[in-house]
Amino acid sequence: METGAVEGAFTGPGSELTPLIGRRAETARIARLLSGARLVTLSGVGGVGKTRLALRVAADAPRSAFPDGVYVAELADLRDPQLLAPSVLGILDVANPGRPGADAVAALAARLGERRALLVLDNCEHLIDACARLTDALLRAAPGLRVLATSRQPLGIAGERVFPVEPLPVPDADTARNLRALNRNPAVALFADRAAAVLPGFAVTASDAAAVAELVRRLDGLPFAIELAAARIRSLAPREILERLTDRFTLLTGGSRVATGRQRTLRALIDWSHELCTHRERLLWARASVFRGGFDLESLEQVCTDAELPAAALLDTLDALVARSIVTCRQEHGRSRYHMLETVREYGHERLAASGSLDAIRARHRDRYAELTARAQREWFGPRQVDWFTRLRLDHPNLRAALEFCLEQPGQARAGLGLAVSPRHYWITAGLLSEGRRWLSRLLAADRAQHDAGDAAGPDAAVRLEAQVTDTYLGILQGDSEPEVRQALAACEAAARRGGHRRQSAWVWHHHGILAVWREDFVGAAELFTRARTEFRAQGCLDAALECRVKFAIAHAYGGDVAAAEEACGEVEAAARAHDESWLRGMALLARALLAWRAHAPADAITHARAAIARLRPFQDWWDVAMCVEVIAWSTQDAPRRAARLLGVLHMMWESVGGRLGSAPFMSAQHLRFEAAVRQALPAAAFEREFGRGARAGVDEAMAWVLDDAAEVPGLTRRESQVAELVAEGLTNKDIAARLTIAQRTAENHVERILAKLGFTSRTQLAVWAHEQRAEPAGN
Repeated sequence: METGAVEGAFTGPGSELTPLIGRRAETARIARLLSGARLVTLSGVGGVGKTRLALRVAADAPRSAFPDGVYVAELADLRDPQLLAPSVLGILDVANPGRPGADAVAALAARLGERRALLVLDNCEHLIDACARLTDALLRAAPGLRVLATSRQPLGIAGERVFPVEPLPVPDADTARNLRALNRNPAVALFADRAAAVLPGFAVTASDAAAVAELVRRLDGLPFAIELAAARIRSLAPREILERLTDRFTLLTGGSRVATGRQRTLRALIDWSHELCTHRERLLWARASVFRGGFDLESLEQVCTDAELPAAALLDTLDALVARSIVTCRQEHGRSRYHMLETVREYGHERLAASGSLDAIRARHRDRYAELTARAQREWFGPRQVDWFTRLRLDHPNLRAALEFCLEQPGQARAGLGLAVSPRHYWITAGLLSEGRRWLSRLLAADRAQHDAGDAAGPDAAVRLEAQVTDTYLGILQGDSEPEVRQALAACEAAARRGGHRRQSAWVWHHHGILAVWREDFVGAAELFTRARTEFRAQGCLDAALECRVKFAIAHAYGGDVAAAEEACGEVEAAARAHDESWLRGMALLARALLAWRAHAPADAITHARAAIARLRPFQDWWDVAMCVEVIAWSTQDAPRRAARLLGVLHMMWESVGGRLGSAPFMSAQHLRFEAAVRQALPAAAFEREFGRGARAGVDEAMAWVLDDAAEVPGLTRRESQVAELVAEGLTNKDIAARLTIAQRTAENHVERILAKLGFTSRTQLAVWAHEQRAEPAGN
């Protein structure tokens, strides 16, 4: 299973690092259930292995059953139900949308449409109502969709088939007396496998067979509990583990009468794991629980160390927690990143709360990510631009946790505003327009409730004003009505004038320039961008000044002074190159693509637009990438089949980013003129077929085709393209196998996959289609 696999797609964790033991029958039964039911929920206690089962079923799912992909949405770190639909939309091989939750549900339904795909929703229990509503809506809107959910309780919607995931079978007394039979028991086999991983050569022998059998019975066959126990085999014999565990059971059973036996068992084992830790290890476990979605060593040091846990001891303490299987370490983007299982993290969080230190550590966590986002903003204009984007993407759950803290704690909204405005470029380039606005609007409301207007010229007022200006700009990009935007900008401008906040005044003029572009006042827009640029230069804000300059170039490229646009492009490119900056260079290339298109030089327009995409794509700036694809599409009108596919790609992209081309009427008009010309050049059926292929393509697949005239047909591998050609020649599966020197069954599988991907039901349809492809000149 690899993300971005050629055939279909898999979005989620990579290949399994440890074998799945004792679940063969369950995976087969779940697969059979999934073939007949559109929603299957794996339900069971925490630690029973629901996630591992779901991922195995997803990995083993035949491509022919889900030709449009298998996708995994991990929900454990998501806390806000309103972010559920936008987050899942980001998983589906598309840009993370800049749209609110209700619109994201509609976008998901439209995106899935007639696709035959499998969606895995993992860890639904804390968002049970939101998951139920989303799943119900998607299943009703997308007849080819199957959903496999994991949750501690069923979703409770029509058509759901619940599969209770039971603990592994444990040995009875007779089995325990037969060593061979005992080693075949799934719970014992799991213990032996995980123990051998930490103590090479370990095996269950006659001398410890009874202890191991009793141990897995006491652990109720829970895989997670068994794995934790097995990790202790380096220092304790099975009988010693069993004796220690017995004491903890007695203690915990005398506590809560509400918890189930299995929950008491799991908690007892985690309690015990906690007691095995040193004081410093316990401190780090508890303090690290404030992180969400992972953390690095530098963040851990800033948030968790003090006189009681000194920085000099941090690495050894962390290494001990990794050895104890409390923390896991993964290599991500060439650096070590650390994670805790949700059950372990929640346990640490309870301990931190009980210690009375929770708020203090969360405040340090907030300060860490405030510092990190501020640093990213300062260094955005430079060689680390892509690195900072990647870093913020990785730490997005931590950014959310820090913002949540600012909303929950009295008097912290002002600090939250500073944290929310720092990643301005991130909200925009990542397509997180709605999420950025949601945080800003909630924090502005909380700040108004906690403080009066205060000193208009003070630093607090500056932060609040910057948040208002940023919120308004995100609204412009989302297509808010012009009267509404103008009213908001007037309020911002008045506040900036009262307080003498000249930089924010410059941003207001920039935003008015965007509105002028939208209404086709290109000369007026250029004047506003120039005014803003002059102020930014006076303030020493080179990156903002260059952003205004590149937008000046784009405005003139749309319909103004060509020479002025070309001069501005050269200035921006030279400055950006000197600072090894990427995003502004991509925007300048977009302006050059527009200029070439205006000059009726389609080849140059395509070259510049593709170069722009290469610069903008690492930021996942799908809005501006979509603008580049528009230019490429307009420049391929003489190749109608290719143009129709590009129109389909554009439909997919504009839907996925949550933007509206209608925000810019002149762009919308050109798009509609182009679409009308392409429709006139093709038979209706041919247009709809090619448009549909583009619209169904994932982002990576679509981009590979957009960037290469000779790219393979979207969705087909090179081998499948060869097979399609041979079908068109009239060859049977046996003939195809002989021609390609493959097994006949392999040839049959290729044909089945091709038919499924292209939505055909017969070889005749495939042959006709292949002849059409062959008849059309390359690039058409």
